[in-house]
Amino acid sequence: MLKKWKKQRNYYRFYGEVQAVGFRFTAAAAAEEYGATGWVRNEADESVSMELQGTEKQIRSVLGAIEGNSYIRIDRVESKPLAVIKNERGFEVKF
Repeated sequence: MLKKWKKQRNYYRFYGEVQAVGFRFTAAAAAEEYGATGWVRNEADESVSMELQGTEKQIRSVLGAIEGNSYIRIDRVESKPLAVIKNERGFEVKF
């Protein structure tokens, strides 16, 4: 039960139709709505990178909102766990 509430941080790299489709702004709006923190940015190879921190439920909710955007098509995702950043506030769209 405690695992649900314990914060975690993950790095994601999304490939597919993920740029020029509102990905970063969908991620930022969802992170704000669900109380997750981190950042998102476009990469030169047309992928999108994101670090997302929150509870398991918050992270699943943000990822679900991204996948639910009909303009976004994710073909492949790479992910890895990261160390939690204590006292992180907010979610940033990096340019």
